[in-house]
Amino acid sequence: MTEQPHLAVIGAGPAGLAATVAAASHGVRVTLIDSAPEAGGQFYRQPAAELRARRPQALHHEWRTWERLRDGLRTHVQAGAVRHLTDHHVWYVDRRDTRFTVHALFGPEQEEPVEVRADAVLLATGGYEKVLPFPGWTLPGVVTAGGAQAMLKGTLAVSGRTAVVAGTGPLLLPVATGLAAAGVEVAALVESADPKDFVRRTRALAAQPGKVAEGAQYAAQLLRHRVRTLVHHTVVEAHGAERLEAVTVAALDADGRVRPGTERRIPCDTLAVGHGMLPHTDLAETLGCRLDGLDVHVDDEQRTDVPGVWAAGETTGIGGSALSLAEGHIAGRSAAARLHGTEPDPGEWAAAAKSRSRLRAFFAAIDSVYAPPAHWTEQITDDTVVCRCEEVTGGAIREAVGELGAGDARTVKLLTRAGMGWCQGRVCGPAVAGLAGCELTPSRRPFARPVPLGVLAAAGEPEDD
Repeated sequence: MTEQPHLAVIGAGPAGLAATVAAASHGVRVTLIDSAPEAGGQFYRQPAAELRARRPQALHHEWRTWERLRDGLRTHVQAGAVRHLTDHHVWYVDRRDTRFTVHALFGPEQEEPVEVRADAVLLATGGYEKVLPFPGWTLPGVVTAGGAQAMLKGTLAVSGRTAVVAGTGPLLLPVATGLAAAGVEVAALVESADPKDFVRRTRALAAQPGKVAEGAQYAAQLLRHRVRTLVHHTVVEAHGAERLEAVTVAALDADGRVRPGTERRIPCDTLAVGHGMLPHTDLAETLGCRLDGLDVHVDDEQRTDVPGVWAAGETTGIGGSALSLAEGHIAGRSAAARLHGTEPDPGEWAAAAKSRSRLRAFFAAIDSVYAPPAHWTEQITDDTVVCRCEEVTGGAIREAVGELGAGDARTVKLLTRAGMGWCQGRVCGPAVAGLAGCELTPSRRPFARPVPLGVLAAAGEPEDD
């Protein structure tokens, strides 16, 4: 097996799993590297074995697809074609000539350095939630929509008894229905999108009847659980002394501003809020891959413009699990062919390419509807904490822009320290850009995550494969 070409796949979500199975099936030795203790990513997140969940499939749809991916991975691991490294946090990928070294930290404490050398790299690093602050968003009990879902899927627990699910995007539907099915009283689903905007995207929606049917199923579940749905509304403020006690929501006008007099207060102990997703591109950026806006640029084979580097899934653009599976399948097959020194046959992935094209068009239409309110920054008061790591307020950022002349997020960072904390601006980045009145752009970082100096000093020292 060691004489076979070696592909390192980073990320074991839908795209990474599909790519691993496809590449291993075509004679490539694969090392699958993931930060989670089990494969599946956020979409196929599983409860810990110690919880002895009797029906984990109740928290998922497309369970059979997951079983096929899981069983395929297991088969290739047992055959020695795939090495699956769990709890490995990749912080850097080094490219020298035609070889790559993936640097990772192993374990929950992320202290043990690990290096994986490969002939090619496939990035399937997924995405993360976009967070937009508002007064009270730092109260205990306020969580991201994805965080609420991860807690439910991974620990079979919920953060409270009464919840409001708010923001915008298709993720809100499974979060609201999942919480309701788990026994939580979902007091309201607050969606800022205007349903009338979907009328102008009927062609794209009609091309994906399965997705439309899926949305209808979620709507039926909301009705069954008597969840009140407030469309074209937004959260104005979260209230509470020691923890969340209530939220105020309000209707939006045609311009995306809060309509005075429409505010209503909803008692709750949990607010699950989300405003869409952003792609993880840190590793792609350090490798020098071209970006299209916030997305990693790829060709029809899912190749980046850096030789030997492929990318698939949310890192190339947010589009859900089905799109990630199609891209991962194409990327894995392409990488296998190229590593064997042959031209790939696009006919081998024609069905996946057709699905990819349709899904990209579908999610482009969806993204144009599921957008945060146009004037969301008006809800950020001067004393609202925007950067939690460095405790920088909205007022400090406005002062940097209005009085000190900052015209971009980087200058705001230099003047206020917003984005200099542990998350390196991943959480506060959209808010800082919004308050600065500039486009959100990738912030190229030397490493994808914090790394101990000792590990950094030892990186690159000779050692056996």
